[in-house]
Amino acid sequence: MQSRHFLSLLDFTPDELDYLIARASTLKARHARGERHAPLPGRVLGQIFEKASTRTRVSFEAGIAQLGGCAIFLSPRDTQLGRGESIEDTAKVLSRMVDLVMIRAYSHDTVARFAAVSRVPVINGLTDHEHPCQLLADIQTFVEHRGPIAGRTVAWVGDGNNMCNSYITAARQFGFRLRIACPVGYEPAAELLADNADRVELTRDPLAAARGADLVTTDVWASMGHEAQLAQRAADFAAYRVDADVMAAADPEAIFLHCLPAHRGEEVTAEVIDGPQSQVWDEAENRMHAQKALMEFLLLGRIDD
Repeated sequence: MQSRHFLSLLDFTPDELDYLIARASTLKARHARGERHAPLPGRVLGQIFEKASTRTRVSFEAGIAQLGGCAIFLSPRDTQLGRGESIEDTAKVLSRMVDLVMIRAYSHDTVARFAAVSRVPVINGLTDHEHPCQLLADIQTFVEHRGPIAGRTVAWVGDGNNMCNSYITAARQFGFRLRIACPVGYEPAAELLADNADRVELTRDPLAAARGADLVTTDVWASMGHEAQLAQRAADFAAYRVDADVMAAADPEAIFLHCLPAHRGEEVTAEVIDGPQSQVWDEAENRMHAQKALMEFLLLGRIDD
């Protein structure tokens, strides 16, 4: 049987995604009670990191260990990838030795090429186009605090980057409305906007985007690889900071999320990220639980226990 991959939220049906969110909360509750759940003994997760990470590495390694398996960390400087071996050759070899692979890469093409020849499931741990694992954690966090997200309104304030692209895809798969506030020249992928015009609205006004929203979220102004543009981006995004005024425009019960790391005083103020509406720490923890549900599903299918 051909392996399933998780390169995008679009790789799973809405029903499968709903299952993952529910399963993640179940696994989280079991973990909190100290119950051992190790359905993947002897299974090995291979991890390829082109881009550095804190949450992605720790959440995947801790998650696979809690499921009874183990993880191998690989960076280009430690492998033949860094010496010119093709992505396809690496995939053919590695997928004969491990049970699934997570890749955190600069280019989405890298992950797609790897998955095309891999014998085992491949997970997108982040690319320049999408960050689907983060969205699983974000949706799980919203559901835990506010209930179903279908029919709700989400406000994205800031760069139309890979996280913004992921929220557009999530709006389609989970059935919510998305308002995006970003400056001219920093819009998300045009094809995603066009394909989801019935559920996504683009504005230049953060207050308009946040008005009545159930969830407000953002990301750093300069993602990894854009550090040289920081000064220009700081000027361009100066009016796109999530502050008390933006949160006041949202629903009184709205929550704030941020994929982290955060730069207080830039894309978000300290009073917001450290305030009572912020659920970023639950969100960060939920990366581990959502990815446990994902790895379990990719290797074992649905489990209803």
